[in-house]
Amino acid sequence: MVSVRPSQRVPPEGRISTGIVLSGGGARGAYEAGVIAGIMEILRPKQAPFDVLCGTSVGALNAAYLAAHAHIPDMGAAGLISQWQALDLSRHLRLDMRGLLGWKRDWSGDDPNDRALLHRRKRQVGRSLLDPGAIDELVENAVPWDRLHENVASGAVRALIMAALHIKSGKTTLFAETTPGLPFKFVRDPRRTPHVGPIHADHVLASAAIPLLFPARRVGDDYYCDGGVRYNTPISPAIRAGARRLVVVSLLTDAPEAMQEIPIEHHLAAYRSPIFLVGKVLNALLLDPLNYDLQVLDRFNRLLDTLEMALTPEEMVRVQQTLEEARGLAYRKVQTLVFRPSKDIGALARKRVKSIKSSMFSSWFLARTATLGGIWESDLLSFILFDAEFANELVQLGRSDTLRRADDVRAFFA
Repeated sequence: MVSVRPSQRVPPEGRISTGIVLSGGGARGAYEAGVIAGIMEILRPKQAPFDVLCGTSVGALNAAYLAAHAHIPDMGAAGLISQWQALDLSRHLRLDMRGLLGWKRDWSGDDPNDRALLHRRKRQVGRSLLDPGAIDELVENAVPWDRLHENVASGAVRALIMAALHIKSGKTTLFAETTPGLPFKFVRDPRRTPHVGPIHADHVLASAAIPLLFPARRVGDDYYCDGGVRYNTPISPAIRAGARRLVVVSLLTDAPEAMQEIPIEHHLAAYRSPIFLVGKVLNALLLDPLNYDLQVLDRFNRLLDTLEMALTPEEMVRVQQTLEEARGLAYRKVQTLVFRPSKDIGALARKRVKSIKSSMFSSWFLARTATLGGIWESDLLSFILFDAEFANELVQLGRSDTLRRADDVRAFFA
């Protein structure tokens, strides 16, 4: 890690620490890039507006990219969009027959001098439907990792945190790279384990290893898969890293398009389909407790308001001391600004597939998924539709959703 002067290690006094929390959702993550671009367009900031960045799965990749560009006022928003607009179905949606059948991968045909490729493949385990090679290259090459570490060391980024599921224990691991001296209060929840240290591509790939679609990943001596299985929108870690206000981007639509009436014979055909099974697994990933977490946060904010009015300052100090002893962190008010897609992304994916001409496998797989007809199968489609035009549509949706709330954005950051 790059050494810095001690005076660089602490964010400027008086600056309110602001976090952004980015959910998982595969190809849906392009919407997050649009929201970020919209925020930057509204604010036109003189310094990066976020210094705590948390994400799961594709949200982890977006968060890492922003952290690596936190020395730039707009955090490289245009470059992040360019990465999404460079997606190519022929490269990013390829069937992996060996991975699907559980055969041991044969690396004999690989270039023995390509150490990065051999490193990636030897750190993968388990069955997978899709070839992860192109996604691996995207994660490794899109993020300037040395610059990311410099930004964390200098205090431009207080914390970068991402969630992954530790397969052996079933616990969520929170990988965190933090500014030296940052008082990061670890959660005492036995279901979650913190791991503080430099974050690299392997951590992002572990967080984004969607079960059945991509292989599990090895980090150190352990194997991990998609953090969205247990923790799709990590709000609490951002608060424990010091964020006093949070922008939260969910990739779930509030009111998805109503499921069409489908004949029973079509239902039966879907139940026999492995694609249907994968869709139901992603259904579980999408069961995001975000609404509940936000309700709890609002209750705590109102509780603190009541306590501050009812108690003397000395009594309030004793209450906070008791809370800190019990949970490792006193309660404090946290302001939130939440963005959700205004359109059903699953429906947008079905519409886009009708005009796609791709490889034999991609065309069959996408068409088969699109015709299963259910809401969650459409969500599967939107997870894997690594297509530039679809990504651009989601970017523009995120940007327009944000620009419509320009007054909310200005008030939040005021």
